[in-house]
Amino acid sequence: MRRAVCPGSFDPITNGHLDIIGRASKLYDVVHVAVMINQSKKGLFTVDERIDLIREVTADFGNVQVESFHGLLVDFCKQRDIPAIVKGLRAVSDFDYELQMAQMNNGLSGVETLFVPTNPTYSFLSSSLVKEVATWGGDVAHLLPPTVHEALVERLGQK
Repeated sequence: MRRAVCPGSFDPITNGHLDIIGRASKLYDVVHVAVMINQSKKGLFTVDERIDLIREVTADFGNVQVESFHGLLVDFCKQRDIPAIVKGLRAVSDFDYELQMAQMNNGLSGVETLFVPTNPTYSFLSSSLVKEVATWGGDVAHLLPPTVHEALVERLGQK
């Protein structure tokens, strides 16, 4: 069985993330979406909320499993016998950082990294940017799955 992981914080998941996960789901039998737990960062959504949102918006793919992880991604991969990491690249600046991570991960465990160029429609998109624009009242509906947009608007309305 061909397995891969798409890691990230997904706070919140965007259409750009969904594009990469969807493309990976066509290449692999099982795609694990690993939601990073970073104790030093306060996310807008809890890890459990992010997992629920991702499960909802990836349900139609049929071969995506979503769970959280804390620690080294290569340990997550070893525990689940996952030989490949799939990462989206938006720009050359992403490549510089991601190449270093890919080489470190491979050196630590032999896990390979597959870089997928982002759909040009989403080349500027990040969760941080979406949250910032939405906080100031900008329309980000076209950048998020509808249920994620609803959750974002509701959460920002509570602040």
